[in-house]
Amino acid sequence: MKHIFKKGQDSNKPTLLLLHGTGGNELDLLPIAGRIDDKASILSVRGNVLENGMPRFFKRLSEGIFDEEDLIFRTKELNQFLDEAAEEHKFERDNIIAIGYSNGANIAASLLFHYQDALKGAILHHPMVPRRGIELPDLSDKSVFIAAGTNDPICPPSESKELEDLLKNANAKVEMYWENRGHQLTVEEVEAASRWYVTL
Repeated sequence: MKHIFKKGQDSNKPTLLLLHGTGGNELDLLPIAGRIDDKASILSVRGNVLENGMPRFFKRLSEGIFDEEDLIFRTKELNQFLDEAAEEHKFERDNIIAIGYSNGANIAASLLFHYQDALKGAILHHPMVPRRGIELPDLSDKSVFIAAGTNDPICPPSESKELEDLLKNANAKVEMYWENRGHQLTVEEVEAASRWYVTL
């Protein structure tokens, strides 16, 4: 997968996995990673799927309706890529925290749903529930931050709350952050994520 790796100043810190939104690329979230932890290593990945020329991490059938078969395939693909990248770039495979926005947050959530050891934790900006009706692995040692908007037209509040409940039921430690905004990624929610991160 096309990506950027930047080795951090402190190898004991988590590697931050950056996952952009629809139409973004591997450069989009670099400034956010710097605000979360400017000494951590960064692995920023570009989605392998194109929708009308816009990079994404998996296909969708329409707005808010995921192509579940492709989501499962792409989640496996990303998990395998993380195995390879950890070996290639010499970082700890079991110490990855994802930072995802929108479509990137959805694939990060899907990693948690499908692979118990894929991530140590995640910062999910405006995620949706990746899949329903499946049993999640035990996530008792995982920490997740969810930022959501009360007026988000793409990801309604009920969707964010359902994701929170599913993760908590799988024993993950979840912190919800709400803003009276829409689907945009805001400075305020990044700062809230940064405050959450230092408590890990």
